[in-house]
Amino acid sequence: MLKRIFNKAVLAAVFLAAGANASAQSGEYLSYSPYTIYGVGDLAVQGTPYTRSMGGVGIASRNVRYINTLNPAAVTARDTLSVMMDFSLTNSNIIYSQLSGGNKQISARNITNIGSMAMSFPVWRNLAMMIGATPYSGGGYTFTSKETNPVVIANNGNINYYHYGQGALYKLYGAAGYSFWKKLSVGAEADYVFGNFSKSFTESFVKTGYNAGKDVYDMKMSTFTGKFGLQYEQKFGTRVKMGLGATYQLASEFRGTVDYSHLAAGSSDNLAISSSRDTLGKGNAGAGLADELGVGLSLNIDDKLRAEVNYTRSDWTRSRFDTAPGFSDADSKLPFVSNVRQSIRGGVEYTPDRYNIRYYTRRISYRAGAYWNNEYYKVAGNEINSFGITLGATLPIPNQYNLYQGLSVALDFGQRGTVTNTLVRERYVKLCIGVNLHDIWFRKMRYE
Repeated sequence: MLKRIFNKAVLAAVFLAAGANASAQSGEYLSYSPYTIYGVGDLAVQGTPYTRSMGGVGIASRNVRYINTLNPAAVTARDTLSVMMDFSLTNSNIIYSQLSGGNKQISARNITNIGSMAMSFPVWRNLAMMIGATPYSGGGYTFTSKETNPVVIANNGNINYYHYGQGALYKLYGAAGYSFWKKLSVGAEADYVFGNFSKSFTESFVKTGYNAGKDVYDMKMSTFTGKFGLQYEQKFGTRVKMGLGATYQLASEFRGTVDYSHLAAGSSDNLAISSSRDTLGKGNAGAGLADELGVGLSLNIDDKLRAEVNYTRSDWTRSRFDTAPGFSDADSKLPFVSNVRQSIRGGVEYTPDRYNIRYYTRRISYRAGAYWNNEYYKVAGNEINSFGITLGATLPIPNQYNLYQGLSVALDFGQRGTVTNTLVRERYVKLCIGVNLHDIWFRKMRYE
């Protein structure tokens, strides 16, 4: 029996690792936005469709029916005989708006990718584990700008600037949690973040006699980090439970290389003028991920109504993105600087009667949420904020032996940025669809 369980766990781990690599190949971009020119691009929304449909909360959630990947302590909230799995796909539809010269410019983008993949299983009594793979961040952009300095234009003529970039980071993780007295749970998670980015910046002169110049950064990076979490749940009478949760993500420094090339971009070939390589983690090339502190408060009434609020804060001003080669795109002179990132999220879930055998709609779990957060960077001194509302549901998959399986859907309607101060406004609708599965592995057969 133990051998069979071990074989299943190994196969699941291999699938998750392969899925992370497939995610890198599944679409042209993991994210697409001019803001992703800085740092490590857009930070991906973490969690499964279950947490994403509630505004992204999960620090204090304890629900035996769904995997909660936001707090490693939550892995102990489970049926002790079953293995849980969750797989999801994401789709983003984004409309970009900007005011330029008094005219409003609009464009759009559609992106589909593999989302999170996670698996959790009990180990021994109060000990449980979880493994998974998920996108961490993504970058993708193609846009142009023009020189506006009259002195430069007078000396060199009109100059057009072309910006292009693509890349992503992915996270493989393993977590373990242990519960005490059926109230307190603690957990720890080990993360491996890895990926590649390619960025280029081209200066094109309208005036004859000048060769276009092109700067190219090819970046390969990885880092190990970790997260710690705890949850405490207290009963009040027979109907009400309140929960407290906290997480702390460790800061970490990248290891890898940044290859830089300066090219003379002619009509046919790119002539290399100079090149260099920086080793991440050494000297001025140091750059890394910020730490993050999160706290949450949850309420559970009769296992029908759930509500939660979360707050997270991470200080990216020490990430060194402003000075590390390739992360700031300094040659393009775009006014990005690192910032302190904060987020407030809230969500509710309502299940009328999950055991109703007559009306299917009463077994559906309905969810809604809202969020606000500011990004980990500023543009020309301006905070870049995003906000939105989320809706979702889990449709039970009929199975007389398993009431936990379901198809989960999450919708996110939101906005980031503004059209003022020459910034770009993004309005988006994001869809996340996932399947949460339960499989009974730990059964002892009886024969008469």
